Parts: sequence; structure tokens; C-alpha cells
Amino acid sequence: MRHRVVFSPEAEDQLAALYRYIAAAATPGIAERYVNAIVSYCESLDTFPLRGAKRDDIRPGLRITNYKGRTVIAFAVAPGQVSILGVFYGGQDYATVLQEEIEGED
Repeated sequence: MRHRVVFSPEAEDQLAALYRYIAAAATPGIAERYVNAIVSYCESLDTFPLRGAKRDDIRPGLRITNYKGRTVIAFAVAPGQVSILGVFYGGQDYATVLQEEIEGED
């Protein structure tokens, strides 16, 4: 069964920020290739969504995987859907951000 992959607004904002960061540090072409590769990697969760590590200690249902060791992808799996919750680059503190999002929903 294939899952639909959706990106949260926060994840989309993080990808845009990552693009801007890499474009400024390197070139827009490099930034576009890297961000597109992350998006493709996320979209590959449609066929095998339960990869990565479960992190219920941070947020119920949260899973974490890495892209090339520098980017952490936080996602949740529901019946028929994978939700990309965040894309964290270069050692950003994803645990605190995701916990604060949950606490803000209470």
C-alpha cells in the first residue's frame, strides 16, 4: 500500500530556509539540487513509511530519519498518509522544537 506524503507548513518553511542558506553559502543550483533530493527522499516514504527511529519520548507517533547524516527529517505515519513535520539541518535542536509544538497545542 502506498501512502500519501504531505509536508506541514513548518516543514515547507524549513526547506525554503535551507535553500536560502545553501544558495547564499554556495550557489542556487547546489541549493536546488540538495533541497530537491531531500524532498525526493521524503516522498520515498510513500512505500516504506515505518523506517527511521520511533521517538514517542518527544512526541507520540513521531519518527525520525536522516538524510546524508546532516539533515533530520521528523515525520508521523497515519493510515494512508505520511506527514513530514519538520526538516532540521546541521544539528538544529529538533527535539525541543517538536516538544514545544505539542505543548502549544494543549
